[in-house]
Amino acid sequence: MNPLKDPLENRNGQLFIDGVSAQTLVAKFDTPLYVISERRIRNNYQRLQQALSRNYGKIKIFYAMKANSNLAVLKILESEGANVDAVSPGEVATALKSGFSADRILFTGTSVRTDELKFLVDSGVTINVDSQSQLERLLKITVPKTLSVRVNPEVGAGHHEHCITAGKQSKFGIWEQDAVKAYETAKKAGVQHFGIHMHIGSGILDAEPFLMALEKFLSVAKLVHDQAGVDFDFIDVGGGLGIPYKPEEKPLDVQYFSDKVLSLFKAKTREYGLGEPFLHVEPGRYLVADACVLLTAVNTVKVTPFRKFACVDAGFNTLVRPAMYGSYHHILAANKLNAPAEETYDVAGPICESGDLLAKDRKLPKLEEGDLLAVLNAGAYGFSMSSPYNTRSRAAEVMVKEGKFGLVRERERLEDLLRGQTETVEWMQ
Repeated sequence: MNPLKDPLENRNGQLFIDGVSAQTLVAKFDTPLYVISERRIRNNYQRLQQALSRNYGKIKIFYAMKANSNLAVLKILESEGANVDAVSPGEVATALKSGFSADRILFTGTSVRTDELKFLVDSGVTINVDSQSQLERLLKITVPKTLSVRVNPEVGAGHHEHCITAGKQSKFGIWEQDAVKAYETAKKAGVQHFGIHMHIGSGILDAEPFLMALEKFLSVAKLVHDQAGVDFDFIDVGGGLGIPYKPEEKPLDVQYFSDKVLSLFKAKTREYGLGEPFLHVEPGRYLVADACVLLTAVNTVKVTPFRKFACVDAGFNTLVRPAMYGSYHHILAANKLNAPAEETYDVAGPICESGDLLAKDRKLPKLEEGDLLAVLNAGAYGFSMSSPYNTRSRAAEVMVKEGKFGLVRERERLEDLLRGQTETVEWMQ
């Protein structure tokens, strides 16, 4: 299977990303380096928006910005007409800075502090409450005009147990038997407009688990409508739309997904007397994952009696998904695309941990120190989950567009890592 899909291109054995040479980028910005394609993000958004809007006229897409919160990425999606799904006050502030107005931001957090609730109220964003406690504390601060409640539909799905966000083991959402009480509390306090929300997990490539959860979720919406007397301005079905990380995997058929989901949605909202609410969808990974490549340089080739290691300058401080989730990212030798893949390597990072592997048992061309590797599909939960572990700087980020490129995040420096620390303690009592 050919892993080179738009915006990637093989030019005489060299990797180009939307018309820009990977070698040119690392010569200017060093490695490790995240390279983001503006055009791919726009194409992903437009494909999903068109697929959904063909079936229903009241669609709003909320970008789950935890996937990638770079300001330049947010500005692209803001210009496309997206809204934002934010999960922290910091994400709300970042979205506002990037140009999103407060009415285009939905906050869905968990374990939310009271001072954070005050910040959200002052920001003017719509709040999606995750617990009865959060609701009661919010109502002591203000009675919002619009309020949403996150419901656990008891059906979860995702590519890893850490990514399943509904079901019996999940910390997220309010269970069915408590949902009616939450809405009754809010309505009695004076809330005028309502939404209802679910999110079952991430990395979903099959519509069937989503449909199972949606059917249960809409039955909860009916229960709330009937017993609490609530009409919904919007019904938010969350996100979780996946992408193929392995070359042989098939991508999510978004038109099929849209047809199935919206057919069920329209049938049940009519049957349950829920009117014609807006449908909210919260993609994150789907919009940005395949728009980004992580470039990393081979600095050591180590051969033991048992393994061959291609040691690179990106570790799980740069991309934690393989270590955290066992995630697969396809890897190419960016300067040897035409060379046969005849050697088997573990691709190892510089972090002082045995688990610091970006890949195991990968067939690659014979590698030498100075070669350049490209880790594909790194745009979601790549930089946003990176860290300064081992006191290593976070990577730089650049954006490419039709042969042009520009820096969108500077590489962290040692002085950045040390800022805010003190060598001496000023004791207080």
